Amino acid sequence: MTQPSLPELLHAAVTAVGGTERPGQVAMAEAVAEAIDDGAHLLVQAGTGTGKSLGYLVPALAHGERVVVATATLALQRQLVERDLPRTVEALHPILRRRPEFAMLKGRSNYLCLHRLHEGVPQDEEEGLFDQFEAAAPTSKLGQDLLRLRDWSDETETGDRDDLTPGVSDRAWSQVSVSSRECLGATKCVYGAECFAEAARERAKLAEVIVTNHALLAIDAIEGAPVLPQHEVLIVDEAHELVSRVTGVATGELTPGQVNRAVRRAAKLVNEKAADQLQTAAEGFERLMELALPGRLEEIPEDLAYALMALRDACRTVISAIGSTRDKSVQDEDAVRKQALASVESVHDVAERITHGSEWDVVWYERHEPRGGAAYRHSGASLRVAPMSVSGLLREKLFTDRSVVLTSATLKLGGDFNGVGASLGLGPEGAEGDDLPLWKGVDVGSPFDYPRQGILYVAKHLARPARDGDRKDMLDELTELVQAAGGRTLGLFSSMRAAQLAAEDLRSRIPEYPILLQGEETLGELIKNFAADPRTCLFGTLSLWQGVDVPGPSCQLVVMDKIPFPRPDDPLMSARQKAVEEAGGNGFMAVAATHAALLMAQGAGRLVRASGDRGVVAVLDPRLATARYGSYLKASMPDFWYTTDRNQVRKSLAAIDAAAKQAD
Repeated sequence: MTQPSLPELLHAAVTAVGGTERPGQVAMAEAVAEAIDDGAHLLVQAGTGTGKSLGYLVPALAHGERVVVATATLALQRQLVERDLPRTVEALHPILRRRPEFAMLKGRSNYLCLHRLHEGVPQDEEEGLFDQFEAAAPTSKLGQDLLRLRDWSDETETGDRDDLTPGVSDRAWSQVSVSSRECLGATKCVYGAECFAEAARERAKLAEVIVTNHALLAIDAIEGAPVLPQHEVLIVDEAHELVSRVTGVATGELTPGQVNRAVRRAAKLVNEKAADQLQTAAEGFERLMELALPGRLEEIPEDLAYALMALRDACRTVISAIGSTRDKSVQDEDAVRKQALASVESVHDVAERITHGSEWDVVWYERHEPRGGAAYRHSGASLRVAPMSVSGLLREKLFTDRSVVLTSATLKLGGDFNGVGASLGLGPEGAEGDDLPLWKGVDVGSPFDYPRQGILYVAKHLARPARDGDRKDMLDELTELVQAAGGRTLGLFSSMRAAQLAAEDLRSRIPEYPILLQGEETLGELIKNFAADPRTCLFGTLSLWQGVDVPGPSCQLVVMDKIPFPRPDDPLMSARQKAVEEAGGNGFMAVAATHAALLMAQGAGRLVRASGDRGVVAVLDPRLATARYGSYLKASMPDFWYTTDRNQVRKSLAAIDAAAKQAD
């Protein structure tokens, strides 16, 4: 029997989801199929509107090997599992003569824990278990959330938090979930046979396609204890996010609150000597955290080093003591013991990592404003440790024994894939070596006509932005642009402070245009309200650069206040830049410019989301037109028509606004 052709399969899948085939999607599917057949590695840039999910799902399903698809956002995971995969599998079934199974797999804390739900939650002060449903007032928000969770536990088939609509607060969810360290284990837990997390893992073992997130992929790679089933193909969607997500998973943190919680949880489970040792070490650490330490700690101050060693040693003593001490007076001792052990081990591991002092780690101190009264007085002080780079880890753990496909709308920075490739641990494209995986990059373009649909405007006449300086000229320019566009503006700012100042200023200048500000409502509500009223503007920072999908007339002007370089005092970014320079490279271009290029490419991508969209991306930073690195940044963005003529841009915005009003 002849094998079905890829075009035949792709056509069936696209028809099933109600789409239309596009040349870029066909080119992507062919490149992915070739990479899987050859066991090779591929980076695919697929612009907005390409239909990239089918571009990789169809060749992966056709090949018949187990595939893991990792995404950065919940929205894409849900799209894959609830829309794209069911329809694609149904469409391909008669042609493939098999029906591939698929499943979603997340970290354990994303699933309802039946032991927590029915037996109670370990209470820090008494170290017994308390009934959270009785402890929370039924009329309180927490009480109402917990009662909803209890009712939902009888109805849900998955126990997945994201299947609960509407959702509940993080505080409520923490009462009915556990981390992997806190879990008793299926064989020791009386609810093991009914466990939602275990059921999800079993479904994943039987599935041909497993949809997961970047964080779980990172945990699978870093921790050495596999949580994902063995697979032959890995597809990383939203791959521009992968390095930051892996860095986040590999980052350790110590706070006084975290250490004191470990002390309380362990106190009744160990002998008095071990408990006192940990208490004393915790107090010493807390005293030092109240001091004004510098940001990055290239060398750990002697007194802090002693405090961390004391904390590490005390944790080690407690870990040993927890294993040998039993207290039958503690209700459900195994659960209490497991939670205490998880807390103490977490403190031990970070203290050990910092005192060990690897040259590949960056350590820094952070202090934020306290969030409330005395109970929160230490909440803003933290000691953090992160890897200088995750490229070696990714090269070793990601690109071995499987074919890897990474895709995003923004992988080609400055005109090639090498910058992103280097951050992933890859050598230059096409380079081979003993420890360098061979890979290639493919840009399948976009179905949109960027030069016709959009304008890239750089406000070359503005003053060069100074850090935290007053930018009255920028606010004047922003006001005029918003007025010309008739609202319809997404404002992307380099800091929350800048977004707040701009919102406050424009609300007083042009009250006829509502200004929504990130943080004043949930992100989902803000985007919904922004899309509903074309006169509205939405201002915000990082998550808006990447998380807004509003096609149509509500978003016809995207403004960037300045080039989003990392802050000069960002400990991790500055350490990475310095490391590149010490190795003989260009640290600014490799780190700061690459960071900015990725964000600007993502931000500019908010403008054109459909074939009928028109508008302007306005960068209110003259350096994009005047600095040498400006060409690199522009080459990373969609190929819009480029201008520095402010009068022409105002006329274009007014014409686009008039056309939108006429269409309404």
